[in-house]
Amino acid sequence: MVDIAIYIEGVRSENPSVYRHELFPREPQNKKSDSRYYKIVICPLQQLPKPILSRRRRRIIFIPTTWQKFVNAAEINYLYDDSPLEDRLWAEFKRLEISAQRQEFIRINKTDYALDFAVYCKSGNLDIETDGDMWHSTPERSREDNIRNNALQAAGWYQLRFNTKQVCEKMADYCVPKIAETINHLGGIAEDKFSFGKKINLKSPQIYQAGLFDTK
Repeated sequence: MVDIAIYIEGVRSENPSVYRHELFPREPQNKKSDSRYYKIVICPLQQLPKPILSRRRRRIIFIPTTWQKFVNAAEINYLYDDSPLEDRLWAEFKRLEISAQRQEFIRINKTDYALDFAVYCKSGNLDIETDGDMWHSTPERSREDNIRNNALQAAGWYQLRFNTKQVCEKMADYCVPKIAETINHLGGIAEDKFSFGKKINLKSPQIYQAGLFDTK
C-alpha cells in the first residue's frame, strides 16, 4: 500500500492505490486484474468566466500548460508551455503584436509537421523554429530536418531558425529584426485572406530583452 494522499481540486483520497478489478469491475478476470493503480478523483468540470478563443478556429485536443497560463490566457496560443525559448519569443510576438500560431500542425503530402510558430503573411507563410542546443545536433535528426525543410519550402513556407544563444542573447539585435524583415518581405501579416497585410514597424515599439519567465 502506498502511504500518501493525493489532492486534486480540493478532493482528497487517503487510499490512492486500488486494484484494477476495482477500477474496472466489468472487465473479465485477467493477469492484470490484481495489479495496483493510482485512482485520482477530480471535481466536476467548471465553465470559465470567459472562453479561451482560437482566432484561426483551430481544432486542438490537448495543450500542455500551467495553471497560471490557463487562468490568464486570452486565446489558445497563450496556453502552450513547451520551452523557455518559445516563451521568450512569444513574449516578443505579443509585444510587437505579431499574430502567430504556436505549435501549428500542417499536412504536406500526407505527412504532418509541427511548427513552433506559424505566421501567415500576405505573400507567403513563415515557419519560425527555436532550436535547443542538443535537440537538432544528431546526424539522424539533421537528416529529418532536411526532409522537413525541403517539404515546407516546396509548399511555399519560408523558414527561420534561432538557437539558444540567439534567443537568449541576441533577441533585440538579431532575432526580432530578422523576423520583422521576413514578415515585411512577405507582404505583412495577413489576419485573413481579405486583409492588406500588416507590416512590422520596429521604430514604434520599444525593443527590450525578454526575461526568461516573461510569459504573460
